[in-house]
Amino acid sequence: MKSVGNKLKRVAWRATLYLQEVVKVPRNIKLNLNFWSIASFMILLLLLLPNLNILAGLLEEPTENWLHIRTYLLQSYIKNSLVLVGATAVMTIITGTLLAYLVAFYDFPLRGFMRWALILPLAVPPYMAAYTYSGIVSFTGPIQTFLRNTVGVSPNQKYFQIMSPEGAVFIFSLFLYPYVYLMVKAFFEKQSSALIESAQLLGRSPVEILIYTLLPLARPAIIGGVSLVIMEVLNDYGVVHYFGIPVFSTAIFRAWFGMGDLNSAIKLAGLLMILVFATVVIEKLLRGRLSFSYSKSAVRPLVPRRLHKTPAILALTFCLLIFSFGFVIPVFQLFYWGLLTYRSILNYEFIASLFNSVMLAGITSSVIVILALIIGNFARISTNQLGNIVSRIALIGYSIPGTVIAIGVVTFFIQMDSRIYWLYKPIIGGSKKLVLSTSIVMLVFAYIIRFLAIGYNAVDSGFEKIGRKYFEASRTLGANIARTFLLVDLPMLKPAVTGGFILVFVDILKELPLTLILRPFNFHTLATKAFQYANDEMVQEAAIASLIIITVSFLSIYLFYKTAERT
Repeated sequence: MKSVGNKLKRVAWRATLYLQEVVKVPRNIKLNLNFWSIASFMILLLLLLPNLNILAGLLEEPTENWLHIRTYLLQSYIKNSLVLVGATAVMTIITGTLLAYLVAFYDFPLRGFMRWALILPLAVPPYMAAYTYSGIVSFTGPIQTFLRNTVGVSPNQKYFQIMSPEGAVFIFSLFLYPYVYLMVKAFFEKQSSALIESAQLLGRSPVEILIYTLLPLARPAIIGGVSLVIMEVLNDYGVVHYFGIPVFSTAIFRAWFGMGDLNSAIKLAGLLMILVFATVVIEKLLRGRLSFSYSKSAVRPLVPRRLHKTPAILALTFCLLIFSFGFVIPVFQLFYWGLLTYRSILNYEFIASLFNSVMLAGITSSVIVILALIIGNFARISTNQLGNIVSRIALIGYSIPGTVIAIGVVTFFIQMDSRIYWLYKPIIGGSKKLVLSTSIVMLVFAYIIRFLAIGYNAVDSGFEKIGRKYFEASRTLGANIARTFLLVDLPMLKPAVTGGFILVFVDILKELPLTLILRPFNFHTLATKAFQYANDEMVQEAAIASLIIITVSFLSIYLFYKTAERT
């Protein structure tokens, strides 16, 4: 045991040197070697290695397939990706900001309901919304059927063509705007009434107050929300694949599974990673270091202004339209399809997919929460900048698209298999078999990289709420760090741990690109099953799996909204 401990210490010191060189950690930082520091460094090292493999793959000798992609296809991938990102960003900023402004500053009928109902489009994964709306507006869908059979009109098909870049922007904007809405609404609701009253005294109209006063102040919140939207668009595979739009995520799938060329897939993944990092840098530059504070400690809270007659009707109508198109219509359509197909769908294969989804999400969420607690406690007890750097590294995974993580994890696990084959060779015999690379372990590992940031943010917010006073009191009374953590901190962290577990569970339940690439052969989850049905033009059969995912997401969103309202 002593030799194992010495080896772990040597690995920790090497990890520290690596961080000093690559992440520019100051050399005068002192590292206290204990369980929390060693475990945190080992975890972060494992999370970084697959992504470093991707960047290293950019330097490998190009194949003929890559030369063809670079010459004839790469420009269209970049163009389509930028068009989707740019158009969706603009639409979500307009929709999310306007909804947040109405809900925060005005009182109209059903405002209390709309405050949380406008978040619900997040419960519908965009790829499910894509095939739902495609079925709604198709030739045999309810809209065109009604026009032909009831109204007697034969509609022109070009007006119902949703499977296009414009249709993808519509789907992304309608189901991702809550990221902007949530952040901007939270910012607006914290404003002082004096700010609005001062602008009114200067003769500003409501529109002028919004444009010249509120929007400049809300810029950090808007940029923060739209950056999450951009990450989701770049991560998407279901919508762009179903609509036939060539972007980076579909190109990675085509290079890997269509051409069997892992080298080209790695290079595409590397370029996509660079694009994502460029987005993050631009977001930081746009935010700058702006901060705002009031000159008085007593801030009079904002009181929504009551709307009457036509303005109230217009505000309510706009909110209802967005809520209906973003949640009510697709959910009711899926419910109707579910009633038509549940007898043929609810079989052993579907139950197995449901079990696989719950098992994967449950196991991975538990592991992520445990890892987040370890890293969070180390960041909390660290007395220098090292804890802050470690916490920032833990958040990297969520900004990397699933397809990129999948490529990095595959190459990493193939290398692992080749190095530790001697360990399991006596068990499996003499045949050279990729044991880890074909197991569910690889998928769980990829989920951990992708969603650790969600669990960590929840745990970190819990640590911030309880502060350090109980920790310091326990240490003063002679308890060591581990005992303090288990007996003092952990009981108080239960709400944060539970919240982090639920958030990660729901995200894993909805995750598509990672699962499609890394799942073992003939292994299905609810997400892959729904996607498979839709991809085989069996849209109605995809309804039951979609409804289960949406229901779980809806319950988690409602629970967190009510919890946030009480705190």
